[in-house]
Amino acid sequence: MIFENFASFRSSGFTPTVVVIGSGPAGVTISRKLAAAGIPVAILEAGGAEYSDESQDFYRGKTVGDPYFDLDVTRLRYFGGCSNHWAGWCRLMDAVDFEPKARVPDTGWPIRRSDLEPYLDEVHGILDLVPFRDDVPISEDIRWVQLIKSPAVRFAEKYRSEIEQGANIALVLDSYATELQGDGSKVTGAAVWSAGKAQGTLAADYYVPCTGGLENSRLLLWSNERSNGGVVPHAEALGRYWMEHPQFEGGNAIMKNPDQFEMDAVSEAFFSPSAEAMERTGIMNFGVRFIQMPYSGAKRLLAELACVAPESAEWASESVGSRLRCAAQLYVSWEQAPRRENRIVLSSTERDSLGIPRLELHWRKNEIEHRTLLEGLRLFGKTLAEKDYGRVRIADWILNGDPYPADQELAGNHHMGGTRMGDDVKKSVVDRDQKVHGMANLYVGGSSVFTTSGQCNPTTTIVALSARLGDHLARRIGQSAMAR
Repeated sequence: MIFENFASFRSSGFTPTVVVIGSGPAGVTISRKLAAAGIPVAILEAGGAEYSDESQDFYRGKTVGDPYFDLDVTRLRYFGGCSNHWAGWCRLMDAVDFEPKARVPDTGWPIRRSDLEPYLDEVHGILDLVPFRDDVPISEDIRWVQLIKSPAVRFAEKYRSEIEQGANIALVLDSYATELQGDGSKVTGAAVWSAGKAQGTLAADYYVPCTGGLENSRLLLWSNERSNGGVVPHAEALGRYWMEHPQFEGGNAIMKNPDQFEMDAVSEAFFSPSAEAMERTGIMNFGVRFIQMPYSGAKRLLAELACVAPESAEWASESVGSRLRCAAQLYVSWEQAPRRENRIVLSSTERDSLGIPRLELHWRKNEIEHRTLLEGLRLFGKTLAEKDYGRVRIADWILNGDPYPADQELAGNHHMGGTRMGDDVKKSVVDRDQKVHGMANLYVGGSSVFTTSGQCNPTTTIVALSARLGDHLARRIGQSAMAR
């Protein structure tokens, strides 16, 4: 069922057991799982069925620190959420990403990749993916990895009919959950604004905010302030440990033969480090995107190399007559270390049109981020040279330790952390089942629960976590019903 506003939903008499807030990949995945188990679930979507400037304005905010995207541009507030501008790149986080790292404080998830692998077949169906292939070692340091580009599923398009026809699922559009109300042990209701006015409180047995890697923190921070700590009783880490994937052009490569690696349909290949290489060099995870250039690009790069890297130019010149066939641009996306000071806070001066504080994102990259970029490119270049596949030229600004360019991609639009998963209530917000510490009926879905960011695009991991959470909630609700 789909309702255009909260009043029409209320008049239907539908009584949800679970209220999910947000209709992006996490919210829709969790809700579909619950509905399939016969559990009534209502999805509150603050936006409408389509994009509107009025709705998007609620996402305006301020960034303090490094240059970043406008906060009302980097996410979307309507049915389908950020799946509406998702590029479709898919990969599950590596096993090493879940492990604690002695060299980096506050790493290590309370679950492992093996806890998500049982859901991969389901994730393939949700995201229209072919099965993932194993990594291919290129050297002891570098491995070819598969980054699948799916059809970029738009959740509003793919699942609209299923939701419209579902007896156990109700999508309520134009319904802004302005705050959760709680007594320090459980959530007692969600205050809702719809169609230009307050609609009172929606009660349910369970609540699952899935409003994204920025807005989850804002909703819980505001709810906690309003309830004097009654929604997140252990709030030391709330809003903290926020992470992104810095993403910049890192240099170029010149190759004898691009067929040394498997290229995808658009002449790209992807590479990541081995766990041993990361440990030895003291860096985080990273991904190199190898974008093949035509032969004319190789000739131009050869001329540039003669000026800045004579040894590489000499090697390339000797190869021109034989197998020199291409050059490549190298883009690097990499893992950001989790740090408490990277955080989301409520603005003390700016509010949205309903009087709720806008968010401020405090975000800076640190020394380990630059070291990961530089050493990662060096590892990749070393592998190409040792295998005699090619040579890498690292961009001057990276070698010189200059500021990050402000005219490049900046980051991946990947919002992670703020309600992170963990066992320590002082360093996390949710437990291994994504339940808020100390609360009986409040769970959080989406990338805000990420403990660390890994290096790959987060959507596959988000959907796997959401399928797992849907199963957990269905079991718990079923057990509670049997006990009555």
